[in-house]
Amino acid sequence: MDQLLQQLLNGLSLGSIYALIALGYTMVYGIIKLINFAHGDIYMLGAYIGFAAITFAHLSFIPALLISMAACAVLGMVIEKIAYKPLRHASRIAVLITAIGVSFFLEYTTMFFVGATPRAFPQVLGSQFFNIGNVVISMQQIYIIVVTVILMFMLQFIVHKTKTGKAMRAVSIDQDAAQLMGIKVDSTISFTFAIGSALAGAAGILVGIYYNTINPLMGMTPGIKAFVAAVFGGIGNIPGAMVGGVSIGMIETLVAGYGSSMYKDAVVYLILILVLLIKPSGLLGKNTREKV
Repeated sequence: MDQLLQQLLNGLSLGSIYALIALGYTMVYGIIKLINFAHGDIYMLGAYIGFAAITFAHLSFIPALLISMAACAVLGMVIEKIAYKPLRHASRIAVLITAIGVSFFLEYTTMFFVGATPRAFPQVLGSQFFNIGNVVISMQQIYIIVVTVILMFMLQFIVHKTKTGKAMRAVSIDQDAAQLMGIKVDSTISFTFAIGSALAGAAGILVGIYYNTINPLMGMTPGIKAFVAAVFGGIGNIPGAMVGGVSIGMIETLVAGYGSSMYKDAVVYLILILVLLIKPSGLLGKNTREKV
């Protein structure tokens, strides 16, 4: 039982990170039906921005987190304006290929400036451990869970209680009708990219303090797993992304703990296949019919 609780705690920490990344996927898809495969690389840049803020500016965790989120929010809006807005009415395959191109551009541009060698993330939170019975929880895990919960509550407040959040929900339902009602669709889409990218930036710095290492290609696998989490929970559904992220994190750690770490990635991709075959709308998603 103690081992199970320990694995579930580890899974909650990892799943919280996946959930933050998955929220960006699901928000962008919900508003413009785009799978932004460059989102995982924004998470990677968030880790490097946090690394620079802590290492060179000698900032503590919270200021570095806020700077990383702000920088990634601006980057998300720039990417949307340059790469995606001109293709707003293009075919989906054209936008998808563009997203993959943006992903490679971010990865190898970062590699050009910082090098391909992994870097050790500074120990900004210390290395304290706390025992709850026989279950061990680290300071990093506490920060990851607390920051994730705060950010998710803030996101829910923005989406459901603010004027901008109402505009986002209106645009996600019908862009043309929203525009006729006086909503600035382009500004709303840019704001959605900003929020999603800020959450990815937060996930990047949290991963840095958790695993203590970062590299320019670190966004590829977590980005795909977060996409699986978004699909599993119901892509386009914000609570679904949260549930999907935590679920994928727990499943991955349970497979690694009771089986083999060699199979944990395969199980995640198997879940994606099963969800698409059995319930393509995901756990909390709704089946929708498209007119032909």
